[in-house]
Amino acid sequence: MEIKYEDLIAFHGHSCPGLAIGYRMTNAALRFLSQERAEDEELVAIIENNACGVDALQFITGCTFGKGNLIFKDYGKHAFTLYSRQSRKGVRVVFDPIKIPEDIAKDRDRLIEWLLSVAEKEIVSLKKTDIMEPEPAQIRRSIKCDFCAESMMDTRAEKISGKLACIPCAKKLRES
Repeated sequence: MEIKYEDLIAFHGHSCPGLAIGYRMTNAALRFLSQERAEDEELVAIIENNACGVDALQFITGCTFGKGNLIFKDYGKHAFTLYSRQSRKGVRVVFDPIKIPEDIAKDRDRLIEWLLSVAEKEIVSLKKTDIMEPEPAQIRRSIKCDFCAESMMDTRAEKISGKLACIPCAKKLRES
């Protein structure tokens, strides 16, 4: 069942070109994989930016940081890979702004309308991809930092002078 753009706006807080782009990209990827929204970790998304379109992907696919099935690679690209653990298929989705008419590009409302109505093949490329299946999310033990006393995931602790340090405290200690 395809989610309505209006429902996505309610989640994100406003309509914008980035949200429209993410909406088109995500729906294209789900159709390519013949996949529905993930209730748990059936889908894994590897995103390549932290822009508004990622909210569309999270809302539509159910991939979130909290569930461990949203992986962030800070490449600054309007691109992501969506992988189905059930079918073991993946798709790389890339937004191509080259065909945005110049007169529309400068008018936010017209641009959003155009992004939502233009033929998918004009703005989105889909390519089957093989990736190594990411490990399912694991619940990790929490431990306290010996320097700030805040809890952290045990896998993020660093030993400094025989004490456990969280990442920010370890960074401060190395800089001092």
